[in-house]
Amino acid sequence: DFDAETGIFYYPCPCGDKFQITLEQIKLGDDIAKCPSCSLTIRIVYDEASYKEYEEIQKEMLAA
Repeated sequence: DFDAETGIFYYPCPCGDKFQITLEQIKLGDDIAKCPSCSLTIRIVYDEASYKEYEEIQKEMLAA
C-alpha cells in the first residue's frame, strides 16, 4: 500500500505490523524495508517506471 501524503509504502509483516519504506529512501538507493516491531527486513524490487508513477501521485497529492 502507498500513502501519498507521507510518501510511505507499507507491506504486511508476519508479526502483524507493516514493513515501511519511503519514496525518498528508494530514490537514495535504499531498497531494504524494515518492520518497526520486529527484526525482519525485506528487499524492495521495483522498476524505474513504477517509481516515477508513485512520485507523480505524491506530487499531485501535495499540490492539492
